[in-house]
Amino acid sequence: MSLSSAVPGPGDDWRQRIADLAGDTRIELARRADAAPLFAHAYAFHLNFRFGGMKPSELADFAHRHGLAGLKIHVGDGEGASLNAMSRDELAVFGRQAGELGLEVHVETSTTSPDGLSDAVARALAVGAASLRCYPLYEGHISQIVSWTIDDLRRLPQYDPGGRLRFTLEQHEDLKSDELVHIVDEVANPNLGLLFDFANMVNAYERPLDALARQAPHIAEVHVKDCLIRPDRGGWAHLACASGHGHLPMHAMLVELLLLGADRPQVRAFGLEEEEGYFAPALRWPGQGEDPFIAARTESFTEPGSSKLEERLKREAAAAAGQVRTVRAMLDDIATEARRHSRQEGGND
Repeated sequence: MSLSSAVPGPGDDWRQRIADLAGDTRIELARRADAAPLFAHAYAFHLNFRFGGMKPSELADFAHRHGLAGLKIHVGDGEGASLNAMSRDELAVFGRQAGELGLEVHVETSTTSPDGLSDAVARALAVGAASLRCYPLYEGHISQIVSWTIDDLRRLPQYDPGGRLRFTLEQHEDLKSDELVHIVDEVANPNLGLLFDFANMVNAYERPLDALARQAPHIAEVHVKDCLIRPDRGGWAHLACASGHGHLPMHAMLVELLLLGADRPQVRAFGLEEEEGYFAPALRWPGQGEDPFIAARTESFTEPGSSKLEERLKREAAAAAGQVRTVRAMLDDIATEARRHSRQEGGND
């Protein structure tokens, strides 16, 4: 598989995909594009949370101002003001404030280990969140990571005995789609699905639309972003960039995701995770063998760069707002294309 095969090609023609749909499916696609549940994502303000004193309540305000359905926030976002630093009473207050703004809260954590995951579940429940995302951050052979993650996620009913939360497992640059599907199938928890990230399969040496197709039956939520794909040790790294300016077939992925679910939309949240400047190296590549070793790594972070920090923080906030406009424009493109073909088909009948 060459690098060029990871970027849009003939199979990524989203307009032709829409043209080939049945008429009633196109109409439903247009409806879903109009009503897609867009969520603010804290990583779009990663540097503002780390260096600018941004608080979770400010992310809620951003989501409300932009008419979004909710927000996704990591337990560590906000440093001393983060969910990790809040008391149970403070978590409840934050949850109530978000609810008063009409926002659904989704919590995220970067572990599946029992201590970290159980604490994140407790905080998510205290906030009144609807969903918790996790992913393994283990060092070891892939077979070990998969086995450990299955054991970890089988404990979810212990942490949430009332079944109040939906859980999602994210592809986070190391595991391939088949391995993620295997984990979900083995855990066999009806409240556990997959979170599909637009770029993270690149680092596992998978093409975006191929990964989406393999994960499709289990996809419940999404992280929307774009990236430039870079060759790295025979595999692919990704450098996040402004949405619409990278190599990812964003329109095509949005179409496929919106089509998931027969009676109702399968995807419940599209998190707007603009990450301009974030770099992730290749973690899987040809020739590694059947059970490659994944070295220890940290949670995701973005370097602030060499420009003045205050200017960088302003650019990040502007980029987050820009992504809202860009993704909405893409959804409008999809809805318009679907309705155009439906009108033409109706005129030909």
